[in-house]
Amino acid sequence: MNFSKWPKHSILAIAILTTWIKTVIVYHTSFEMDIENAMQELILIINPLSFLLFAYGISLFFKTAKVRHRYLITVSVLLAIVLFANVAFYRFYNDFITLAVLFQTSNFGDLGTSVTEIINWYDIFYFTDVVVLILAIKFLPKLQETTPIRKEIRRAYFVLAVAMVFLNLGLAETERPQLLTRAFDRELLVKNIGTYNYHLYDIYVQSKSSAQRALADGSELVEVDNYVQANQSAINEEMFGKYKGRNVIFVQLESLQNFVINNTMNGEVVTPFLNSLTQDKDTYYFSDFYHQTGLGKTSDSEFIVENSLFGLGSGAVFFTHGGNTYNSMSEKLNENGYFTSVMHSNNASFWNRDVIYQSLDIQKFYDVDSYDVTDENSVNWGLKDIPFFEQSVDMMTEMEQPFATRMITLTNHYPFTLTEEDIMIPEYNSNSGTLNRYFQTVRYLDESIKIFFEELKEAGLYDNSIIVMYGDHYGISENHNKAMAQYLGKEEITAYDSALLQSVPLFIHIPGSNDGQVIDKTSGQIDIRPTILHLLGIDTSNDMQLGDDMFSEEHEDFVIFRDGRFVTDQLVYAGEVCYDRGTGEEIEIDACQPYIDRALIELEYSDQIINGDLLRFYDEDTGNLKQNVIKEEKE
Repeated sequence: MNFSKWPKHSILAIAILTTWIKTVIVYHTSFEMDIENAMQELILIINPLSFLLFAYGISLFFKTAKVRHRYLITVSVLLAIVLFANVAFYRFYNDFITLAVLFQTSNFGDLGTSVTEIINWYDIFYFTDVVVLILAIKFLPKLQETTPIRKEIRRAYFVLAVAMVFLNLGLAETERPQLLTRAFDRELLVKNIGTYNYHLYDIYVQSKSSAQRALADGSELVEVDNYVQANQSAINEEMFGKYKGRNVIFVQLESLQNFVINNTMNGEVVTPFLNSLTQDKDTYYFSDFYHQTGLGKTSDSEFIVENSLFGLGSGAVFFTHGGNTYNSMSEKLNENGYFTSVMHSNNASFWNRDVIYQSLDIQKFYDVDSYDVTDENSVNWGLKDIPFFEQSVDMMTEMEQPFATRMITLTNHYPFTLTEEDIMIPEYNSNSGTLNRYFQTVRYLDESIKIFFEELKEAGLYDNSIIVMYGDHYGISENHNKAMAQYLGKEEITAYDSALLQSVPLFIHIPGSNDGQVIDKTSGQIDIRPTILHLLGIDTSNDMQLGDDMFSEEHEDFVIFRDGRFVTDQLVYAGEVCYDRGTGEEIEIDACQPYIDRALIELEYSDQIINGDLLRFYDEDTGNLKQNVIKEEKE
């Protein structure tokens, strides 16, 4: 072959083509994106091209081939890193990385074994295009290009690039109208505008949210407040204040999903103690309760429970808005004579807790330095749950009563590993090591809760407490759907199934209540704040909260997920499809449309409150705007 006759811009073409082909292959092999028709497939194929034409095309402005080649290699490496970062992130979170997440670097050092589970030796192939480009530059003949590229060539090139942008956006808008209003649905964005363009859009969204605080003046709260007041349910007079003055112990159960409750694995009972609580005379077990977290996972769960607001769609509020003004549950409890705290044997700075806990008005954080942590009593992410509960109860005996504390467990955390002496049941037998080990760590968590109850009784704290236990987020992501289908006896896990699998357990255990029952109301984490405060007789009628008291007879069976999906007692909306909840059959979208609209409204209102730091303008005592704050902001 006569290489001297290769076109002048062969290296540029190779750079574009290799990265384009690699990206499309990665879309189909590393991300589980549902492609429903030929149009979606076409969009997925062409969506990387417009960005690549622009990114690599800048090389046309350089005068020499040497400088152009260096630029092309640099861009190729950067794009490979960006794409692989999304792949690694997707393996863990089943989601795409955002700008806000990139600033959460203080968490990276604590990932430990989770990272080693995510990264594999064959990941070097994600850099294949970089290698091909370097080899092409090395072995194709050096062209003597010492003069600038002619303007008409550059003009024609970038006209083509712009045409590709409009073609991509036009097809995407046809396939999914109002696409760019759904910034929280990152899979939908990547499917339609591509990974690289998605990151540009994410930068725009993050910049816009940063500007919201600077431009906010409090007037935005009027519409939000009207919505909140119009959707408040009447309190349950019988339950309001019934347990006033009791201690409240919140136990955030790491990665615990509802599918293990009252279930077995190869004949082994997975959660014997929690199973007993579902029938306990002192326990309210909410069987249709859902987590509503986003990328913030555990920290999102904390945020939702404290504030009855959603987390953000693009990162963890704990990081992005840790210094905001909030009207937290802890603040309300402080005002009513409670000592408030969080107990978690992890670094104070992890998830930025040392900063945001001050904003949430939490009086004391019992972090890792409060515990006796050794190699013998630790596994995976840190202190095992049994010694964590034992040591925590010892500290509770020293707390001023009444107290409210939130305990965050650790052992049932990805990658779900245990030391040999803590294994109580064998592994499951699927193609997913993650699911196989999950049942073992859940069994250990269940045992630790049993011991926790015993410790509370021995310490004399049990009878005068309310124990609220809830799963913080999913443990088994959609990346393990094949194994989950095997366990559940299904042919496959559909979008409908995945939505319902977001159910996590909620137990409100009240010793001496003698009114325990299984409650099948459809509810979510956003409802915990008003529910518990009302049990304690604390009024929330002026609070800017989106949740609802689960004991209210007017409570609506409607749960919104952070990504726009929702579940009601009759419907499930997932994957842009409306399902009849009872049958799982797809039905007309019109049945879901009113709820879709409301979900978008509530997510938008929550985002406005957080991004604009709007609660600094709000007086929860009166339910009115703080006019003096508005005046100061304007000045």
